[in-house]
Amino acid sequence: MPVFPESTPDEATQLLRFLDAQRQGLRAAVSGLTEEQARSTPTASSMSLSSLLEHATAVERRWVVAAVADRPEGLWPVEDWDAEWRLLPEDTVEHLLAAFAAAAEETATVVAGVPDLAAPCAQPDSAEFSVRWVLLHLIEEHARHAGHADVVRESIDGATADQLGG
Repeated sequence: MPVFPESTPDEATQLLRFLDAQRQGLRAAVSGLTEEQARSTPTASSMSLSSLLEHATAVERRWVVAAVADRPEGLWPVEDWDAEWRLLPEDTVEHLLAAFAAAAEETATVVAGVPDLAAPCAQPDSAEFSVRWVLLHLIEEHARHAGHADVVRESIDGATADQLGG
């Protein structure tokens, strides 16, 4: 993976490329691991790589689908903030990566339908934020968690982000 996302004059595309670069870090962190390893918590934190994927997917969908697209059903308001960190038996790495990819596709579709990144979020509870702000926040959020994933992965088997392509 290149060090920097490819440059483009289109701001929305550029922001989505930076977001995807952070998503790649999260995807790379689980590559080649067993289900047990992906669910393990080898650091002082209670975060596992699987729970990081679950959380990142939930956050992205909440901001894009609920806030930007104003389709809050099941996403907003949040009833249990800890739920997106808890894994169910069906939350395999394959399932989590598929949900993460689907959220990325949904984000691209929603953003493509936004004529102006300066527009406020459509959801009234989030109208103080622009679509641009949401994308920048998601880049920040995913970058923070990609860093967490780097530490967790290295604690599992010594593999580092540069070795994994993240």
